Amino acid sequence: MVSRAKRFPNDRLDQAAVKAWCDSLPKATDEKARKGLLHAVELCFELLAELQDRTGEQLSLYAMQVADLLVQLEMDDETVSAALLYRIVGNDLKTQEEIEAIFGAMVAGLVKDLLLIQQLSPGVLTGREEKGEEHSENLRRMLLGISSDVRAVLILLAERVHLMRRLSHLDENYQSQFSRNTRDIFAPLANRLGVWQLKWELEDLSLRYLEPEQYRSIAKQLEERRDERIAYIKHAVAMLEDAFSENDIRADISGRPKHLYSIWKKMYRKQSGFEHIFDVRAVRVLVDSVADCYAALGIVHSIWKHIPREFDDYIATPKANLYQSIHTVVVGPDEKPLEIQIRTHEMHSHAEHGVAAHWRYKEQKGSSDDLERRISWMRQWLEQREPESEQESSLLASDVHQDYEQTQVYVLTPQGKVIELPNGSTPVDFAYAIHSSVGHRCRGARIDGHIVPLNTPLESGQTVDILTHKEERPSRDWMSPHLGYIKTSRARNRVKSWYRHQDFDSHVEMGKASLERELTRLGFERPELAKIAPEFNLKGVDDLYAAIGRGDVSPVQIAGWRHREEREKKPKKTVKKRQQRGKSTHGASADITVDGIDDLMTHLGKCCKPVPSDSIIGYITRGRGVTVHRSDCSVVRHMKEDDRARLVDVRWGDEGEDAAFEVDVRVVALDRKGLMRDVTSLFSNEEIDVTGINSHSDRRHQKAIMRFSLQIDNVGQLSRIIDKLAQLPDVVEVSRIT
Repeated sequence: MVSRAKRFPNDRLDQAAVKAWCDSLPKATDEKARKGLLHAVELCFELLAELQDRTGEQLSLYAMQVADLLVQLEMDDETVSAALLYRIVGNDLKTQEEIEAIFGAMVAGLVKDLLLIQQLSPGVLTGREEKGEEHSENLRRMLLGISSDVRAVLILLAERVHLMRRLSHLDENYQSQFSRNTRDIFAPLANRLGVWQLKWELEDLSLRYLEPEQYRSIAKQLEERRDERIAYIKHAVAMLEDAFSENDIRADISGRPKHLYSIWKKMYRKQSGFEHIFDVRAVRVLVDSVADCYAALGIVHSIWKHIPREFDDYIATPKANLYQSIHTVVVGPDEKPLEIQIRTHEMHSHAEHGVAAHWRYKEQKGSSDDLERRISWMRQWLEQREPESEQESSLLASDVHQDYEQTQVYVLTPQGKVIELPNGSTPVDFAYAIHSSVGHRCRGARIDGHIVPLNTPLESGQTVDILTHKEERPSRDWMSPHLGYIKTSRARNRVKSWYRHQDFDSHVEMGKASLERELTRLGFERPELAKIAPEFNLKGVDDLYAAIGRGDVSPVQIAGWRHREEREKKPKKTVKKRQQRGKSTHGASADITVDGIDDLMTHLGKCCKPVPSDSIIGYITRGRGVTVHRSDCSVVRHMKEDDRARLVDVRWGDEGEDAAFEVDVRVVALDRKGLMRDVTSLFSNEEIDVTGINSHSDRRHQKAIMRFSLQIDNVGQLSRIIDKLAQLPDVVEVSRIT
């Protein structure tokens, strides 16, 4: 356990105690960080002196006690500084910006993580009783997921130890709840990170309040036999020292203190009494090499008879956490059982102070790949030794944030239940993770009490409240990938399933309406649906409509089908006359093939601006090559009979789909300040080139009517930009002008 030696006064912190503590700090490896720590101590002493924590302790004394625990764990000065400063920021005595300006971004980042954890639902950190290991596991994952820096978790654990030490100052009901929370969440968390000193004390203190009678009984029996055990162990150690000396084996031999919680757990597991716990009397032998371990084992067994069923060789077969040691129980002096552990100094350092993958072996719980990666990274960082130079210290600190991007987020329901979701998930994903019915009835969401759009990405630690309607009616827009409403396949499949199970007739009507809306928005002609249906293994047009209505087929895909047909169409016979690719005269790069005419320049008509999916026709001009129009262009429809003789067949070339083309888009919106800025910012973010803008205001109806000429790469991009324009505030209508 971490030392509980008295380093501060019991009631109030004084300047002398603070100075003595600062003087006792180990030598600094980074003078700038040490200067920051001393400044943090000054602020803590000055600003927190008149405040109290929940146990009634002076808050400055409370913060210094936690800082002292971290110093004993050999944490760096920046970590200790953050432990002192986050209480200052949390009580609005300094701002986050001031902390960053004075102490740097790394300390400020730790403070930010700690404040975020403190803002969680009270049931997470204050000890509300929750049933089920799954809930505790999810809480542990969330605490690991929230922290962008492993050191924030260590500060949290050190603070928990100090709170447990002072738990007797709170009422009994709170003691029980807080201890259960500590045992189920924080002790396993310390276990996962391999901080054994904190883990053992958290478990022992939890047992003290959860099983007070058994705790007192075990402690009493240990204390009653204390003198006997001390004398017994001294005698056994002396016998081993003599035997090792005779065989020229250098060894450090000592009695090993027993962890109360582990005694209770072993008694509970074996359903046996205290007298049947063999490792109450225990000796640890540390030698220089693996060969010496086995030589020492031979000597031990030559002195005392061993108990076969109580022998384990974790050197030959290490535990899953890479723990190595030889454990043997022998019938020692006076025919009493004696446990002896034999290991090298290096193995002992790893077992006592190192960090191992021990949690998985102990808890036997499944875990996501992301969680295992994060915990593994945390352990690797914690295992790194003291840097030898200031440059190495800087590099070590920078590694704290490298390769640490989380792929999961952990958010809370209003009742405190933790929901684990992929990074980037939205309130819609959250609603479906709770229950399909909640997702189907979702109409809005509050995050930490504030109404937010349903496509807002969630962050770890947030509390999400779903606003529901009495009727189930998920929005079809949720399935549009570029609107960002759904991240998880679970939510997407639930929405599709809901539409799939609606009446066929209603699906047909919804599909018709959806396709008509898409054709109108994109300005495309209706394709031959009877030919398209078999491509989707559907029997007829109504089945295709129903598939669109259910969400199985995208209306954008059907609307642009003619474009696909043109692209995939390849001539099967030798072309008798040469085909010439035309070039656009107004910036488009679409390829046009003109049948029957050699070396003739083409350009797209500005009146209708055809795109690669439109049915097109060419008109031979006088001196300007061929002008390409949409087949239904009003100019072509009203053309005189003499001019119709100049019409020729043209088609999109093989590169039509990938070629950029120009379209006109009309936006109608309520006239407001900043409207044009929002629209042009959207074009900029989507990397859309704007070649022309025409805008005017209808003051009578307070509307703005805007026309934009855009360079578009493909039909999908056109559909996406129309969707996103429609999502802007106060936009009433968006459509392509044909």
